[in-house]
Amino acid sequence: MTKMTPSEAFVETMVANGVDTTFGIMGSAFMDAMDIFTPAGIRLVPVVHEQGAAHMADGYARVSGRHGVVVGQNGPGISNCVTAIAAAFWAHSPVVIVTPETGTMGIGLGG
Repeated sequence: MTKMTPSEAFVETMVANGVDTTFGIMGSAFMDAMDIFTPAGIRLVPVVHEQGAAHMADGYARVSGRHGVVVGQNGPGISNCVTAIAAAFWAHSPVVIVTPETGTMGIGLGG
């Protein structure tokens, strides 16, 4: 059985669910996954603010009927998505928000 990194499993799951577009800010927490987005056929639409990314994912979902995926950075980046995610929730839009977490080996090290 071939071992997979968490980033590979994340990208494979998105591909298996038909995701080909994500919205978000490229950051260090997602670099491993973002490195394999393009080879997997996933396009990242870069934004300057996470709230915009979440609204874009909502609009994409409403127009296309496909999952709108937001890639948010941990910490305040996720807080910035709250209003847009609430709007998507009340509109019953199929929006998914994904955020990283500090690896267990890095907890408590200030990173």
